[in-house]
Amino acid sequence: MDPVRVLIADDEALIRSALRIFVDGDPRTTVVGEAMNGGEAVDRSARIAPDVILMDLQMPMMGGIAATESITGSQPDVRVLALTTFSSERHVVSALRAGATGYLTKDTPPEQLIEAILDVNVGEFVLSPQISRKLAEAVRAAGSGRRLQVGPEHTQLTARELDIVRLLSEGMSNAEIGRSLSIAEPTVKATLGRIMAKWNVRDRVQVLIRAVQTGLVNL
Repeated sequence: MDPVRVLIADDEALIRSALRIFVDGDPRTTVVGEAMNGGEAVDRSARIAPDVILMDLQMPMMGGIAATESITGSQPDVRVLALTTFSSERHVVSALRAGATGYLTKDTPPEQLIEAILDVNVGEFVLSPQISRKLAEAVRAAGSGRRLQVGPEHTQLTARELDIVRLLSEGMSNAEIGRSLSIAEPTVKATLGRIMAKWNVRDRVQVLIRAVQTGLVNL
């Protein structure tokens, strides 16, 4: 299998150099380009069509949010993984709305970063644990006093489904959930698919939001 092709977008040379070492150091991933600002990220993504972009949010000329929106709008097959020092819910929500497939803080260990790149490359949403908490806090604050009302058929999950939702709320990937519950990763994916169908949502982020809104998860 060919390695996942990664474009690094960050205005700090030291960060780009460190990320290149991490990414090129794993045989499953390889760096195919770098960008110093959002505008360069848009241009280089259009030229080389990477699989995954590690996108800083605060960059000169054009920020990471605007670059993410432009790239995902014109290149839907390119996955953007936001990698930033900011963990506020405002930045999280803005990045996800712009089309990012994941959001990690820059203190993420290298091995977890590589796993996140592999996950977003196959369409999984990735959120670091502190980001999941921030997002849940934002959802609760926004929904204070107006709790979401859904039918009992949507709120009643099996014990296994509820376990998976709870572990998802801790920021775990499918592989990590599988290891925690001693089940195969395809089983986790299939179960998440059933949860999405029950709740009529399209992705992991919406599962998390629905779980918080309905009170099934209390972070």
